[in-house]
Amino acid sequence: MAKTGMYVGLDIGTTSVKVVVAEYVEGQMNIIGVGNAKSEGIDRGIVIDIDKTVQAIQRAVTQAEEKAGIQIRNVCVGLPANLLEVENCQGMIAVNNESKEITDEDVRNVASAALVRSIPPERQMITILPQDFTVDGFEGIKDPRGMIGVRLEINGVVFTGPKTIIHNVRKCVEEAGLFIDEMVITPLALTSSILSDGEQDFGTTVIDIGGGQTTAAVMHNKQLKFTYVDQEGGEYITRDISTVLNTSFNNAEALKINYGDAYPDRTSSSEEFPVDVIGQSEPVNVDERYLSEIIEARIEQIFMKAKEALDDIEALELPGGIVLSGGAASLPGVVELAQEIFGVNVKLHVPNHMGLRNPVFTNVISILEYAAELGDVYQLAKSAVTGEPVQIEEAPQTYTREQPTYEQPSYEPEEQTYQEEEPEDTEPKEGFGDKVKNFFSNIFE
Repeated sequence: MAKTGMYVGLDIGTTSVKVVVAEYVEGQMNIIGVGNAKSEGIDRGIVIDIDKTVQAIQRAVTQAEEKAGIQIRNVCVGLPANLLEVENCQGMIAVNNESKEITDEDVRNVASAALVRSIPPERQMITILPQDFTVDGFEGIKDPRGMIGVRLEINGVVFTGPKTIIHNVRKCVEEAGLFIDEMVITPLALTSSILSDGEQDFGTTVIDIGGGQTTAAVMHNKQLKFTYVDQEGGEYITRDISTVLNTSFNNAEALKINYGDAYPDRTSSSEEFPVDVIGQSEPVNVDERYLSEIIEARIEQIFMKAKEALDDIEALELPGGIVLSGGAASLPGVVELAQEIFGVNVKLHVPNHMGLRNPVFTNVISILEYAAELGDVYQLAKSAVTGEPVQIEEAPQTYTREQPTYEQPSYEPEEQTYQEEEPEDTEPKEGFGDKVKNFFSNIFE
């Protein structure tokens, strides 16, 4: 269950930067703010201009702040799957505690043991995802803390990516005046968030058709097994329309949205619409079938490349079929064309949150939901990668720090009452100081 508090998701996409602010109350997510700004400085999912990207992030954050009525300082940001590598890892340590009770430090140490490996200088570890632990030969343990044991083992998955991409994303977020709570691998968040337990277990492929690139991710046995990135997306469809019809990019985008269909068989060659053609004084009429054939050609090429990569690992034989997401996937006819090309069951995922029922918001919502569900064991294991200390008991506070109107009026008077009573601990038979001491010792045990 997600922790109670405020969470902010940030998706830096090729066509737009999206920010979603959500408040979790007893595991229930309530979206209270959204920002969506035209993206500049991003090409094919990669930062190519830091200053322009920073400005786009700031515009999206400002929109979300105005709608949510809070000041955003910390975010969970998505990382693209470009050159992402997924590897299994194992580690083993002897429990250090004299009582042989496994502690937070033991979890951190066994994760560090699993990360002892050689990495090329141009690559960087992103995170480690613990799958299960083994205590003295007993397998399948999700959280070993508090158990008694002599030998602790971990089975996990480690993710590595190009240093350039990771550094540029971090720098853009920090220069926008924000702090990063979590760097989330977008396809991992996507598959974990939009797929059901059965789909994650038996195996399903998620294909995200974004503006600048298309990403395929395969989830099996509730683990991200494979990612594939094609540097083509929705913008390429628009460019094709612009080139073939000799019209401006903006006109081509409007034609795609208003008249586009990826499945020519269900369009008509008699239905026409005017197109402003460069070099022509009068608009030229174009029929629906012709426009649909232009769109189909590019999407078919994207799908055929993905099919070749998925066939190599036999991913299309998994029973879960394919789930489509992303802005370009919402074009009419895309699902039908995908079923024809891949030969498996295909469905389109559309977020069900009020005001965000558009596939273009799927990534940012998934980033937010995934980050909110991350547990204490993951934070301890991740600290072996980052080297930063973890204070588990304070984790939810990082998301409510901007809202003194919610927390300070309720809790400050109680804290002042405790501080005033502290000097009177010595009074015999009072018992109040003992109650406070026992209260805090129970929390930190």
